[in-house]
Amino acid sequence: MDTNSVLDLMWIIISGILVFFMQAGFTLVETGFTRAKNAGNIIMKNLMDLCIGSLGFWAIGYTIMYGDTIGAFVGSPSLFFSDAENMHNLFFQTVFAATAATIVSGAIAERTKFTTYLIFSLVMTVFIYPISGHWVWQGEGWLTNLGFIDFAGSTVVHSVGGWAALVAAFMVGPRIGKYTNGKSNAIQGHNLLIGALGVFILWLGWFGFNAGSQLAISGDNAIAVAGIVITTNLAAAAAAITALFVSWGIYGKPDISMTLNGALAGLVGITAGCAAVSPMGAFIIGIIAGALVVFSIEFIDKKLKIDDPVGAVSVHGVCGAVGTLLVGVFATDGGLLYGGGFHQLGVQATGVFAIGAWAIACAFVLLFILKKTVGLRVSKEEEVDGLDIHEHKSNVYNN
Repeated sequence: MDTNSVLDLMWIIISGILVFFMQAGFTLVETGFTRAKNAGNIIMKNLMDLCIGSLGFWAIGYTIMYGDTIGAFVGSPSLFFSDAENMHNLFFQTVFAATAATIVSGAIAERTKFTTYLIFSLVMTVFIYPISGHWVWQGEGWLTNLGFIDFAGSTVVHSVGGWAALVAAFMVGPRIGKYTNGKSNAIQGHNLLIGALGVFILWLGWFGFNAGSQLAISGDNAIAVAGIVITTNLAAAAAAITALFVSWGIYGKPDISMTLNGALAGLVGITAGCAAVSPMGAFIIGIIAGALVVFSIEFIDKKLKIDDPVGAVSVHGVCGAVGTLLVGVFATDGGLLYGGGFHQLGVQATGVFAIGAWAIACAFVLLFILKKTVGLRVSKEEEVDGLDIHEHKSNVYNN
């Protein structure tokens, strides 16, 4: 193997390790933004996302996503992937699959059965995510053939998780005490310090998520990787500052949780176009995502009355979709603002709506079956006491 090939392989593995560490970030964000009595349950769900995703994606999910195409819709499946020359790709794509699954965890936190979630996580990583991912990333999928651009997964990963989370949060129903007499009541998370640490870890991991998706670092790829790191960072920073000022205007004070979610919204929003837009384009996408996430969280909570404890639907679903659409506006090659007309924007919209419809339909069917069989929700007593003590017979915090 020549030196450039070794460099490229090593870059993919290092980036995959960074994305792997994002699982810790998700765990901390979800734990910090919810109540102490459910911390252990959230730890277990995020750990199992990774474990189930690793085994399921290796067993069949990877080939459903990347196998030889069947009608530009799905890969030709085979069991227990064992191609020695592509183990680095298996690892990199496995941690992406785990990310898509774990997004749902936060939206249905504090009231969902652990066994139900494990089944949902498995189906997400071996069926729902790989099939829509095939459409975009395998190379011969129908959205690839249309010219759809989603470089690192604003839609392929984040919107799939976000829309599944929306369906799940709606079907599970709100936490006890969340809505009374048509009014939304704030249920405060128990530790914003933990949540903030999680956001910083996610921000760090995102450099592997986006820049690693270049899948090479040798030669001119190094310049592309550096550019992706910059667009990723600028969008996150711009979105956090925008969310800060928007929340300040709405609530009269700069809101901590909204600002933290703003950073994540910027990261999600830039993920599709991180290699296709200029630094200025990334800055503007960040501003849009940072404002959008605040209004989206408010709308879903107060108007739709859907209880999403961590804002996962807004951060990943809404900002993922909008970020993907904005590639059609800000892409330096073919974007609306660069003389490309509306063609790319139309292609982006097709991909966003098709993958959104797929995720929503699959999540609804799966959750409907689970509701009629094992059930979705814990009992009132279990929810009031906390899932840790009933589901796991333990407490995270002991005096």
